[in-house]
Amino acid sequence: MKRREQGRQIALQALYQLDVRREEVGPEIVEFLRSSTTDPDVYFFARRLTEGAWAWRAQADRLIREAAEHWRIERMATIDRNILRLAAYEISQCPDIPSRVAIDQAIELAKRFSAAESGAFVNGVLDRVLRIVKGEEAAKAAEASPAPGGPVKKADDPGPQR
Repeated sequence: MKRREQGRQIALQALYQLDVRREEVGPEIVEFLRSSTTDPDVYFFARRLTEGAWAWRAQADRLIREAAEHWRIERMATIDRNILRLAAYEISQCPDIPSRVAIDQAIELAKRFSAAESGAFVNGVLDRVLRIVKGEEAAKAAEASPAPGGPVKKADDPGPQR
């Protein structure tokens, strides 16, 4: 198993524990991560993903809710919900990880740790999450850079006064 795959697997297990046990398990998570591998690269990658995805879960949940039509996040299997959170975090917040790699790895985690149909479910939701994230990024970029030839006149802007 590759280092990053192993790191994602460990991060998923930590996120699952945090989701189920909340604050009760908080202090134990670093020790869980540390004891799950002897490879420092795997440990630091797993810790980065765990801490980042857990801290960013409200934003991830918003994306997942928007992408998962007819599914309430609270009703999803705990393992699937955390696979989706992990991948949504990677897609949105980890520019060093290609989005397609994050999605492929999430599908593999779903196949390994969840129900038979979870891989297809995770794939469908994350494809929509990726489209949402790309749309949000494009909107921010368009907002940040004025059109050639000067600032864009907004509909409610009367323009310069003469």
